[in-house]
Amino acid sequence: MRVPYINLGLQYQGDKAEIIQKVADLIDSGMFILGSEVKQFEETFAQICQTKYAVGVANGTDALVLALKSMGIGEGDEVITAPNSYLASASSIALCGATPVFADVRDDFNINPAEVEKKITSNTKAIIAVHLTGRPASMDKINEIAYKYNLVVIEDAAQAIGAEYKGKKVGGLGNLGCFSLHPLKNLAAAGDAGMITTDDESLYEWLLKARTHGMKSRDECEFWSLNSRLDALQAAILNVKVKRLDEWTNRRREIAFKYISALSDYVKVPTDNSDIKSVYHTFIIQTEDRDELQAYLAKRGIDTKVHYPIAIHQQEAAKNIPSSSEAYPETERQINQILSLPVYPELSDDQVNYVIEKVTEFFKK
Repeated sequence: MRVPYINLGLQYQGDKAEIIQKVADLIDSGMFILGSEVKQFEETFAQICQTKYAVGVANGTDALVLALKSMGIGEGDEVITAPNSYLASASSIALCGATPVFADVRDDFNINPAEVEKKITSNTKAIIAVHLTGRPASMDKINEIAYKYNLVVIEDAAQAIGAEYKGKKVGGLGNLGCFSLHPLKNLAAAGDAGMITTDDESLYEWLLKARTHGMKSRDECEFWSLNSRLDALQAAILNVKVKRLDEWTNRRREIAFKYISALSDYVKVPTDNSDIKSVYHTFIIQTEDRDELQAYLAKRGIDTKVHYPIAIHQQEAAKNIPSSSEAYPETERQINQILSLPVYPELSDDQVNYVIEKVTEFFKK
């Protein structure tokens, strides 16, 4: 049996006709920049995240950059984040002229609040809490620390749309929430797209200008900024796909729970508890036999990935960041043990069972 790690074309099959009609209508309208499709999707997205406002931007990295800039973060400032995330969590800080400061993670892959507090200095201005794998970070403790030291909290929720922490949706748990809608994400555009969420009207108004060169009207520029608008074409596609988000999330969780039930005796698996609802953007197991297991599965037609084999502080781009020279024991332990199994909604039960069969077969042998 063949089990690809992802199959992006499958998720369009049920909605292809409606999407094609949406695209045709958009072409006929000529409304290619912003417009009603973008506005509709922003309103829907804000409802999903239980926030007052959502602003569509070009991609998830721009979302982080603009969120940081909206809070005045720049040269001389420090922002604390996790070293085990996708590199955009840190690169967005550097792109604003600020300095990324890394704090180690816990065994659930999310930033350790105790380590965050150790890294705070007089230059610290913000914490970027990454909800890695679709599992919410410990937002109560992070917000307590932020309140204590008067810091901004930005959620990097790129992997976590629809996830919940103590009954509240991610994206509304800090000052701003940042999302990627890249084709690999749980809610995916047919290209790059991003969103920023907030309950702060003044931030919302600033972001509307900031995504369009800082212009307050067609002819007047209030401040220098990016050109980072959510394409109307992507918004039109997302307005169709978003209707199936709950269905897709439930299927991801169903697959994850099958893996957890069947594999917990053989590998370290993720855990859920009453405080969180993970949306399983990735399903990451941990084992000291990772490389051998990955090779074993590959020979049997099962694709797996490592998210991520090189931590951010180990990247060449990070060599001049002071905190990159430090050790992060939990992050570095995980790098050698983590393996992502296929978990996308279009997997058949037969494919899921085949993955389970071959993982258990490996350990039994």
